[in-house]
Amino acid sequence: MSVKLHWFLPTTGDGRTIVERFHANKSRGPSAQRPADLDYLAQVARAAERLGFEGVLTPTGTWCEDAWLTTAALIRETNRLKFLVAFRPGVISPTLAAQMAGTFQRLSGGRVLLNIVTGGDAIEQRRFGDWHDHDARYARTDEFLSIVRGVWSGKPFDFAGDHLRVEGATTLAAPDPLPPLYFGGSSAAALPVAARHADVYLTWGEPPAQVAEKIGKVRELAEQEGRTVRFGVRLHTIARDTSAEAWAEAQKLLDALNPEQIAKAQSQLAASESVGQQRMVALHGGKAGTTARDLEIHPHLWAGIGLVRGGAGTALVGSYAEIADLIEEYHDAGVSEFVLSGYPHLEEAYWFGEGVRPELGRRGLLDEVPVLRAVPGERAVAAQ
Repeated sequence: MSVKLHWFLPTTGDGRTIVERFHANKSRGPSAQRPADLDYLAQVARAAERLGFEGVLTPTGTWCEDAWLTTAALIRETNRLKFLVAFRPGVISPTLAAQMAGTFQRLSGGRVLLNIVTGGDAIEQRRFGDWHDHDARYARTDEFLSIVRGVWSGKPFDFAGDHLRVEGATTLAAPDPLPPLYFGGSSAAALPVAARHADVYLTWGEPPAQVAEKIGKVRELAEQEGRTVRFGVRLHTIARDTSAEAWAEAQKLLDALNPEQIAKAQSQLAASESVGQQRMVALHGGKAGTTARDLEIHPHLWAGIGLVRGGAGTALVGSYAEIADLIEEYHDAGVSEFVLSGYPHLEEAYWFGEGVRPELGRRGLLDEVPVLRAVPGERAVAAQ
């Protein structure tokens, strides 16, 4: 099976360090070098499309721009690129979500993918009026996705659960094709929901053996439901012409962090209810070490990002061939989709797209993607 590559839209702002992009909100510190305005995000999206990425993940949360609105604004800035829209089922009606996805699918020509984020931080959930506990959030997500799929059936749909209830839920028309559902979660409450509803189960970038173990659990649960699920991994990347150059870039990112930043971030992350976040923290234990390679937890897999960043905390670091080797290792473990990012996102998209992607192609791991060429006075079109 070939792999699909996705990139990331930095809707909190972007910069040359890990923490800078989280300071786009002035009340939280200095502004990012590159604010998340539409012109810059369009640059990143067009670069991802030109470089052959399947889609771009657009995150959800307090400190980023709304994913639905941002990606809708970028539809006409791109031609082929898909948008993996992250949203929280606890803060939106399932019928409205089904309607929004259908509208997006029709207006974009079938370019929406949905990333369901149940949420592992009780403090942030409460900002949005969600007072459910961890397991109840996943139970509600189960009902939410049952309703969404019921609405997409094209017939009025009734549902009465412990958390959600609808009568005659329907929309103008079912989206065609139905948007694939991407879903993550590592807890005992999350895995059965993934097995019942996910088209793609996403995990953060643990070492391949740990990812393979998690894949095995979800695959077994999905088989019990009579379903098959694809698997994806969320990672950062630092790809360069040589391994030494890549690790030098990782060292720059590490050197830009100070002990106070790390201590503050680790204190916040330790309070997370997310089992996946706890697994990320366990990879480095909150200790920065002296050199970047002190945090190499598997050949060319670096845990330094997770010292100050919640969620995806590991990066592929190395030469193009070395990163392709690690991607191939994940692929052998069952991963077919990779959602990637880097600092800054515009430049790193080119490092990966022009360096690693051809290497993966030579190994037979990529399907052909139309190369976009510019036409004077017009938007880019696919070359024949």
